[in-house]
Order: sequence, then C-alpha cells, then structure tokens
Amino acid sequence: MTEPWAATGGPRHGGVADDRVTLIDGSTFCISERDGRVRAGHAQGLFVRDSRYLSRWELRLDGVLPEPLTTHGKEPFGATFVGRMPPQPGLADSWLLVLVHRFVGNGMREDIELRNLSGEPVSCVVTLDVDADFADLFDVKGGVAGAKGTVSVGRGDAAIDFTHDAALPQGVRIESHGAAEVSGRTLRWVAAIPPRDSWTVTLETQPFERGEPLPLRHPYGRPVEHTEPARSLREWRERGPRVNTADGDLAAVLRQSVEDLGALRMFDPEHPHRAIVAAGMPWFMALFGRDSLLTSWMLLPIDQRLAIGTAQTLAAHQGAVVNPVTEEQPGRILHEMRFGQSAALALGGGTAYYGTADATALFVMLVGELRRWGLDDQRFKELLPHVDRAMTWLTGDGDPDGDGFVEYRRATENGLANQGWKDSWDGVTFASGEIARAPIALAEVQAYTYGAYRARAYLAGEQGDDDARRYWSGMAAALKRAFNETFWLPDRGWYALGLDADKRPIDALASNMGHCLWTGIVDDDKAPDVARQLLSPELFSGWGIRTLATSMGAYNPMSYHNGSVWPHDNAICAAGLMRYGFVAEAQRVAVGVLAAAREFGHRLPELFCGFDREEFAEPVPYPTSCSPQAWAAAAPLLLLRTLLRLDPELPQGRVSCDPAMPARYLPLEISGLRVGDDELTIRVTEEETVVRGLGTPPAQRRRPDG
Repeated sequence: MTEPWAATGGPRHGGVADDRVTLIDGSTFCISERDGRVRAGHAQGLFVRDSRYLSRWELRLDGVLPEPLTTHGKEPFGATFVGRMPPQPGLADSWLLVLVHRFVGNGMREDIELRNLSGEPVSCVVTLDVDADFADLFDVKGGVAGAKGTVSVGRGDAAIDFTHDAALPQGVRIESHGAAEVSGRTLRWVAAIPPRDSWTVTLETQPFERGEPLPLRHPYGRPVEHTEPARSLREWRERGPRVNTADGDLAAVLRQSVEDLGALRMFDPEHPHRAIVAAGMPWFMALFGRDSLLTSWMLLPIDQRLAIGTAQTLAAHQGAVVNPVTEEQPGRILHEMRFGQSAALALGGGTAYYGTADATALFVMLVGELRRWGLDDQRFKELLPHVDRAMTWLTGDGDPDGDGFVEYRRATENGLANQGWKDSWDGVTFASGEIARAPIALAEVQAYTYGAYRARAYLAGEQGDDDARRYWSGMAAALKRAFNETFWLPDRGWYALGLDADKRPIDALASNMGHCLWTGIVDDDKAPDVARQLLSPELFSGWGIRTLATSMGAYNPMSYHNGSVWPHDNAICAAGLMRYGFVAEAQRVAVGVLAAAREFGHRLPELFCGFDREEFAEPVPYPTSCSPQAWAAAAPLLLLRTLLRLDPELPQGRVSCDPAMPARYLPLEISGLRVGDDELTIRVTEEETVVRGLGTPPAQRRRPDG
C-alpha cells in the first residue's frame, strides 16, 4: 500500500514543562530537543507510518554540541534551530552561527548552515551521529522501545543505510549532498569558512518500506515554499474565516483553532484532493473514525471538504467481512488505522481496527448533515450505498441481542474494553464506582443511532422515497420511546450512562447525556432536568462540564475520563442545550470553555483537570494531554456555530441564523464562513444581525428541531 496519509500547518512544543519540539506532516513527525538534537534512549526521533526511522541525531562541531539560542518556524512541518559554537575559554562571544533548517514529510531534509561572522577564516570538523532502531511508535511512547528484528548498518559514498529484517521489511538511507566521510554511524565533514562567509550541507533521510523508497515531500533542490505541504497550507489559511470582535481572546482562539486544524490535515496520495483530519499531535496522527467524524462535523462552517474527505475515506475502508482479530464486521466503520510493526502483528497483518460502537452511526449522521450543507448529487449517490451498509450494521451486528440498542463487547483481548468515546478501561462506572461489565449499551451511542435513523429518513425524503422515509422515521421514534423508558432514572433526575451486561442501568451522573440533547433523543419533559444537572456544581467546574460528577464513586478530577473536562464534550453539550432552548445554559458552557482556552494560550488541549474554578484561578493541565488535538481544536468552531444558531438546509433553499451571542463578544463580524457555494459574512450587534453573501433567499430564523 502506498503512503496512506500526508498532513500539513511552526514547530509544536510539548505540554507543561516540556522542552521538546515536534515537527509534523501527516503520518511523519519528528520529536527533538529544543536544539534539534534527537537523544538516544528517549521518546524522540523521526517517525513515519508509526515506526521510528531515526532514534539518534546529534550534530557536533569539533566534538562539541552547539549552544542553542532559539527555535524559529511558522509551519508545522519545518523549523530552524538557531545556535552557536560555544565561545573559546575566556571569551564571552562566539563568531560561528549554527543554523539547522529541518523539514519533515515522508522522511526528513535538513540543511545545515555555518556562518562565520568574523573577519578571519574559520575551520572546524562537523560530525553527525545517527542511529535507527525501527521501534514501534507505541513502544517508544510507552518507554519500552526496542527493535523487533535485526538492524543492519551499511555505508556508501556519503551515505549510511540502516535495514530492518522484521515482519515488515524497512530501511532508511541518510545521504549527504556534499562530500562526507562515513565511519560507523557517523558522517564527518571538514568546514573551511572564509571571513563573513558560510558553509552548507544538505542531508536527506529517506525511509524504505518493502524495498520501495517513500517520496520525500521536501526534496533536495526544491525551494520549500514550492512544495506541496507549503502550497496546501497557504490555501488553507487563505480560506480561514476572518473575525472581528470586541473580545480579542475569542478572535485569537478561533485563529489558533484554524491554524491547528490545518496542521492536522492529512491527504491520501491516491486521491490528492481528499483531505481528512488526524486525531492529535504527535502520537495520534492517524485516521480515527469517531474523532475524525466529529471534528469534521464541527468544521463544517469553514470547510466542508474535510467532512467529505472523511466520509469518502471511511467508506473506502468500511467493514466487509467478519474478523474477530480486527473486530471488523460488514458495514462497520473503523476505529483507527495504524501501520507500525506492533499494529501489523496485533491485527493479523492488517492496518485497521474496528472496535468502536459509535463511529458507524456518526458516519451516517455526517452524510446526512453534509447533504443539508449542500453535498452534490454525485458524491451523495456514491456515499449512499455505504450509508445503507452502515444502517445494516446498526440494526444487525451492532445490536447482537436484538433489543433495539446498539452495544459493544470486544471480540479480542487486544481490543478496547470500552468502545465509546470514554474508552479508557475504567471509563464506564456505576455511581458507586463499580466498573460496568460488557456488553454495554451507552446512552450517547443510542443518541447517535437515533441521529442516524433520522438522517437516513431525511436522505430518503431527499430521494422522494416515502416508504424508506416513513420506515426510518418509525425506527427513530421507536428508539426514542425505548430509550426514554429504559435509560431515564426518575428517582435521580438524569439518564443512565448505559446498560450493563445484565441490562442494569449504569446510574452514574456523567456528561454523556449532553450528547443525547445534541441529537434530540431526549423527551421534552426530561430536558429541563438534564440541563439542570449539566450545569450543577457536581458537573460544571466553571471552566466546563466534567465527564463525571463530583458525587460519583469513581470521581477523580485528575483522571482521563472520570472527572476531567474535555472541550469537545462541552461543545457537543452546549449544542444540545441550545437545541432544546436552554440559551443561558449553553452560553455559560461556551463562555467557560473559551475562558479556559485563553488560559492555555488560546489553544484548547485535549482535556484538562476537573478542579473547580473557585479553587484554582486557572485551569489545571492534564499532564499527557495532546495539544493540538483535533476535536479540541474544533470545539470553538462548534461553540461559535451554536451561539450563531447557524443551520443551513440548502436542498430546501434555507439558511437559518438567529444569534444568541453573549454581549461580551459584541459587536461581532465573521467573514469567510462557507455554506455550499456561498461565502457568508455575519455581523451581529445588540440591535441586529446582518447576513451577507447568500445566493439563497435571506436567512430565516432558526428552524425548530424535531
């Protein structure tokens, strides 16, 4: 298979107290020290398709490491590491500037430049120590890295070759474009630099898979600004919305969101114009069903192409057979794709894992929403058979006991024990803290399934198929009745998190029921209680809604899923609150999350700790949170759409916009929003809302949702 994805967006620094720099281009990323050095034995290196192709990269001048000064870079795939030759003993200054220009993409290109700033000639010995271990990405991340197989070293003219004899034969060539001596794992040059002049050399690190080289995306001799990653990123930035608001932090958050989502895009070389969005940087630069579907949904107001590309790509890899090793089933949408050695072994030589309960319904929902946003007839017709295969899974293998609820239980010990979005091993618990036993039917999975039934009914209506429309509308109504009868806990005033193996309601108070508001499965008479619980002190921290209430037995504000705050979760809850008319509550959630973004330098992390805002004046970071992470980056865009109450239905010639923006953000003007072929400008003041750029009739008030 050819290189599956290649991404594009300066260098990314790690989390709190983290001095690493991450450069990224699709499934290629390089993690290094702030001086550009890759240290052996650390979670660093050059990674391509989930394998580490460089585990050491250390530049020395006369045997001494350069002294780092700073790191520069505006693109996610490239950076310049600025350093100097350490001063001679007894001197304060150095006259030798060291510039390392690094670019990643299917491998790595590095331009090393030494500048002599003095009036005298300078000579030094330049060495580069390198190594490759071909370790699996998750072994590196977990601190147990080691090559599975034999690594051999070969030397050529100005090049070092590493080969890996394993289940997936791999290799990498490190080649100097400029005469170099090669000894062991070291390249050596003698740099003689005239006064006020410079010395340069370029190195290419090119991976091989099964004997075939991966085409470098920043090859030697091509100006970086002319490469495909650079061109793609420029086009993405030009398409981004332009925001003017009384609140500068809101504008900064939205700008950062668009920038980060540009960096997380990936492209299929077999379909160069088909984009998807990866889950998170750096360890999750891969196609994830749930994450990519929800993120691309949130991105609809600025770019429908990502949602189309995501739907097309997931359709291309839709389950076709029953395979317990990968949990593949006909019609099922995958959970993630991986290409490293460990993944190949765990998945029986495959690359896709299908263990997710929710991606299949979300896929159908996204196709239905895309049609509302103007998906053209040809793409719609191509996707519709995949929608119907997904519907077959929802009503068949997704509901193995036939009770009408979609549930999960892993088919392999290598699979995920929990297969909803709270997929940690302890992510689904009773109020007592007891861990629920599978098979489990999650509340939000039923909500997404309801959304899928309604989306399929809508698509049938688009085709004039009244029989199918009535059938799927009836399925939706039946599921809504059964859900409200079975999941509602009248003595608690909230919905069960799910049903366990014995069909017992999992009675924890959790954020998941906010997703039920989002799709409309909640009965109107129960919605006020849900809204009250979501904004209660037990769930709402002041920065956002916690995943689990403080009163629950498993609550831990420093946990991954049991009391933390996830921005994407909050954005979905806010959209649900607004759908049911709880405007003040939706605004409160949105303002809290956007205030948290300000404290994180305008970039929302994957999650943060659930401590109360009254206890800590700033949100407490979660130490291993991905940042940037796709659905966290997209969350402000869904919050914006929710506050604008922007709802297109282009096949019917309608676009509704009835803003409920908090006064702190007004006046607000956003241009560059895209609805079908139209580019909208929306101006909101306390007195009026003006929408310009519509090719359809003037915007109407927000349509009621049934």
